[in-house]
Amino acid sequence: MTNAPIILTQDCDMYSNDPQTLLRILCYLSDPAIKSNLAFIQFPQRFHGLNKQDIYACEYKHHFQVNPMGFDGLKGPSYIGSGCFFHRRALFGGPSTPVPPEIPELSPDHVVSKPIQSQEILSLAHHVAGCNYENQTNWGSKSGFRYGSLVEDYNTSYRLHCEGWKSLFCNPKRAAFIGDVPITLFDVLSQNKRWCIGLFEVAFSKYNPLIFGSQYMGVLMSLAYSHYAFWPIWCIPVIFYSFLPQLALLNQFSIFPKLSEPWFFLYVFLFLGAYGQDFVEFFLAGGTVRRWWNCQRMWMIRGLSCYLFGSVEYLLKSIGISTHGFSLTSKALDDEHSKRYGRGIFEFRVPSPLFVPLTMAAIINLFSFLLGLTAFMRGNNMEGLGLQMILIGFIVLNCLPVYGAIALRNDAGKIPTQITIISTFVSVAFYYASSLCF
Repeated sequence: MTNAPIILTQDCDMYSNDPQTLLRILCYLSDPAIKSNLAFIQFPQRFHGLNKQDIYACEYKHHFQVNPMGFDGLKGPSYIGSGCFFHRRALFGGPSTPVPPEIPELSPDHVVSKPIQSQEILSLAHHVAGCNYENQTNWGSKSGFRYGSLVEDYNTSYRLHCEGWKSLFCNPKRAAFIGDVPITLFDVLSQNKRWCIGLFEVAFSKYNPLIFGSQYMGVLMSLAYSHYAFWPIWCIPVIFYSFLPQLALLNQFSIFPKLSEPWFFLYVFLFLGAYGQDFVEFFLAGGTVRRWWNCQRMWMIRGLSCYLFGSVEYLLKSIGISTHGFSLTSKALDDEHSKRYGRGIFEFRVPSPLFVPLTMAAIINLFSFLLGLTAFMRGNNMEGLGLQMILIGFIVLNCLPVYGAIALRNDAGKIPTQITIISTFVSVAFYYASSLCF
């Protein structure tokens, strides 16, 4: 509308929380040492209404706070869709290779001389609001915000960094912007599934971060973007570790080293090292032990649900099979939902296929753990199955909210009966199929 040199992008449910924010970004954009190639300044997303334990890990501390600090040591953080101030010039080509827009009024150097109430300006505003002004132009592909995927924020910053622009991460103590979060598990997983599809759309395009990105950003920055682009692939190891050791134990088959073998300590080291590093990073970023526990639990839940279904949906879409269209994440508040969320109780409610693999994992892990525990109490030699029991016990602890939602709760937020029945039948089928392999 005004062709101002600075653009703030904001989600509709976010609001300003600090009047000093504009002064902060003006300091960066006025610094002669960095302003020539500074594309945007990203603030972390912060949320109100999170319950004390953040049971759905909606804070996304790694994504919004920990990882951007690492990016900041390279070319800068990625754009996360909200709370970001753009230098308008960055939307029109690289720092040394500007791309003039087909519409002169959109040029970053164009000065608006007419009042905003003038008929000409209002007509142009209506034209832009119609979203067809970009047809047959470079906007959305070679200039402006880069569309073509469900994660236009990730895609935009990735392409800007490839063009030679840099970015900055600003994380003041007082949150610059605050917004809402979904308060049901289905909404959280649906949102993540949408992100997974969009990330794969970039990962398997000609702009693959490992190939295209490494040529223009360097190896480290391309690996940082690849960490996000291939995020959904985590479903593969999560699924294997959630089912394979458990089915093997049900068939009295050992797949890990014995407790007395040296290789046992390697597995323990890898487990404690990975989770220990994750906890330290989370804690140093201001997290609590309980929130970290819920964060790692949600990582497992995502691996068994939205990462898996997002990968499958992208695959189907790639071969031309129609899938569900774009859907917005509901953040509407309901009294019953809010009360359960405030008490830290998981909200399932929806009979969605997303919950079937999760419920299956909970059932199979519980029965395999009980079988192993019974064998141990009877005095059977469990040395060869010790690591499997440790892993299964860890997963059972993470599945406690699922067991409560299956058997102990009568409220509307419990797991629907049909999901429990389907999961049980498929789990039994998995067991009989595994007995043919072990």
